[in-house]
Amino acid sequence: MELHVKNREKLLTSLRQHLSDSSRSLHGFVLLQGGEEQTRYDTDHLELFRQESYFAYLFGVIEPGFYAAIDVATGNSILFAPRLPSEYAVWLGEIKPLSYFKEHYMVTTCCFSDEIESVLQQHYQCSGKPLLFLLHGLNTDSDNYSKPAQFQGIDKFDKDLTTLHPILTECRVIKSELEIALIQYANDISSEAHVEVMRKTKVGMKEYQLESIFLHHTYMYGGCRHCSYTCICATGDNSAVLHYGHAAAPNDKILEDGDMALFDMGAEYHFYGSDITCSFPVNGKFTSDQSLIYSAVLDAHNAVISAMKPGINWVDMHILAEKVILESLKRGHVILGDVDDMMASRLGAAFMPHGLGHFLGIDTHDPGGYLKGLERRKEPGLKSLRTIRDLREGMVITVEPGCYFIDALLLPAMNSPETSKFLNQEAINRFKGFGGVRIESDVLVTATGCYNMTKCPREMREIEAVMAGAPWPAQKI
Repeated sequence: MELHVKNREKLLTSLRQHLSDSSRSLHGFVLLQGGEEQTRYDTDHLELFRQESYFAYLFGVIEPGFYAAIDVATGNSILFAPRLPSEYAVWLGEIKPLSYFKEHYMVTTCCFSDEIESVLQQHYQCSGKPLLFLLHGLNTDSDNYSKPAQFQGIDKFDKDLTTLHPILTECRVIKSELEIALIQYANDISSEAHVEVMRKTKVGMKEYQLESIFLHHTYMYGGCRHCSYTCICATGDNSAVLHYGHAAAPNDKILEDGDMALFDMGAEYHFYGSDITCSFPVNGKFTSDQSLIYSAVLDAHNAVISAMKPGINWVDMHILAEKVILESLKRGHVILGDVDDMMASRLGAAFMPHGLGHFLGIDTHDPGGYLKGLERRKEPGLKSLRTIRDLREGMVITVEPGCYFIDALLLPAMNSPETSKFLNQEAINRFKGFGGVRIESDVLVTATGCYNMTKCPREMREIEAVMAGAPWPAQKI
């Protein structure tokens, strides 16, 4: 809980600085509403609750139905717990006293949520209506807006809907040492689980069996009840489906000899996540074509990580990854011609339509990718970037280049005079049904460079050795 105390202190410092710079008084309350439990449609089946992310960041509360406030003047934090009915104790366990929540969540005081109006009015030291800083702003990944808190009696307060969101979002972009430790833990257990999946993968299995192994390992040995996102367990041509694993494509193909696997899975621990992708041949041995594509992606992955440091622009890293992949495909005679001309015609987006990576933290796609005034690029590939910012120390960002053979992209490219001249039609046809390769690591930007938090086998010899039973990490002789 010390982590959340520090997160609140960080927000207070930033908010007070902003108010001072704007010649505004240091009064009012930050007020957030936590998440509510949801039932499955009209039934009484309760879905497993996971806290709203901004609320989790500031308070670490795992239970639903809470509100919380921070007094801008004093820095005091107030938690508001739901007043539970007596039946709760019969069906759902002990009704904890307010003193428990005050102590456990390390807040100044704890009251009931039906007392918000009176408690805030009592704490307010100035004349006039108290001011509430409410959370309202756009998530640039989902295009959804965060919902400001609502409670009985809110009309007796002044409301500020614009100040809090950008400041709190920017707090989340730069990770503290405690946050980094949690993300590292999620990476460690997820990396372990990916290695376990590699060891257990066999021709004839179902994709979901490998998903099950990952989920079991992270929960059994890591205490991770939640995943950061829906597992993508794609093999064969499914590995060209970027967000495979959804309800209509439920990780249910049988693994076939000669298939590539693309497994994108990450565990979450105490709200903080990981996002890791491993690609490998299901039979444990790379073919020459698999080696060609895998090496192209691994070279791009490694080139980006070697170049990352504070001040480097993320668009430049995406372009670097594209160029490395195109150069590799040219050496393998999959494409022909001048790579700079290919880059100018945006051919890279036909093989890697998604962005190079995204911020990672309490959300898999952590917010803050587009500061006010930053415009999303319009070109193919670049328009999919989840951030276009310069890197800063303390950012955690995924590096996930990929190379895919997607009919919906390659067929138009082969029919376009702009791009068809670069494509070796015979080679492209040979890769039909190949799927794709993605290699994804979670990377911390440091003062002088970066640090890869993900600990999976990446070199082809390492993968083949692990799949044949060798220890990981590899033992040094």
